[in-house]
Amino acid sequence: MRVFVTGGTGHSGSYIIPELVTAGHEVTGLARSDTAAAALSALGAKVRRGDLRDLDGLKEAAADSEGVIHVAHRQDLLPSGGIDAVAAAELPVVLAYGEALAGTGKPLVAAGSIGSPGNGGSLGRPVTEEDPALPTGDEHKGTLRARNVVETAVVGLAERGVRSSVVRIANIAHSTTDRAGFIVQLAALAKEKGFVGYPGDGANLWNAVHVRDVASLFRLALEKGAAGRYWHAVGDGGIPFREIAEALGGRLGLPVVSIPADELMVPGYFGFLANIVTQSYPASNLITRRTLGWEPAQPGLLADLDNGHYFPSG
Repeated sequence: MRVFVTGGTGHSGSYIIPELVTAGHEVTGLARSDTAAAALSALGAKVRRGDLRDLDGLKEAAADSEGVIHVAHRQDLLPSGGIDAVAAAELPVVLAYGEALAGTGKPLVAAGSIGSPGNGGSLGRPVTEEDPALPTGDEHKGTLRARNVVETAVVGLAERGVRSSVVRIANIAHSTTDRAGFIVQLAALAKEKGFVGYPGDGANLWNAVHVRDVASLFRLALEKGAAGRYWHAVGDGGIPFREIAEALGGRLGLPVVSIPADELMVPGYFGFLANIVTQSYPASNLITRRTLGWEPAQPGLLADLDNGHYFPSG
């Protein structure tokens, strides 16, 4: 299959492209710089120069392909406009794909968030693939929920004859090449504070996945995923936050301390992360596994932390 990929040099994309190439697909990646073009070539992909602002170029690339995987976003907008600006810029991209692929039955697989249907703590059960992305509103400005409009648009393209689906990626996506993810942020925070903190009793559950497993799920969704579906890239369905903190503390040689509820908010230990780390996000991958035959094969989060690559000596 000829596959057009955006975000191919990012954390997930740099695993997705080799996964596709190894499976025999012909991959073309979007590159907005010489550096990105060289990285895509090294991964085994052909290169199409351009960026996410060129909607006509994206439509042309999608029309020329037999399938699209979209994992890119306008990260450059985060400092000035936050997630609201990122979502506003991504929606026209998704709709452009819809124009190019309408009525073809070709697949469009886009990256989503496991938190889009809300946290499992409020549901009283793990989030499943059948839970839709929650509606967004003014009260959700500045939160990840602002991007739900993108996921809803992708799934909605199924009604226009696109085999569209969303891969919801776990809150923690880990790998040997993770340089800016949640674990990296927690480790940096612990080093700055001199101890590893966790909220309250630390019983709130977080989900995680190895990025190599994310890549295999994107391939399966591309190859045989049904239209209008959500898939869950979740390896660990629910790890108590305290266990994550203890694993970090053991590796960093730092004490692990409970942060009381009245000390969690800004300018407390977690700062702007406070509203996130206090939530519980249990999630199920059962439908994804049964439907697509996906089975996470890489180390779980705690085992990956034990491997030590997040904690280089010196």
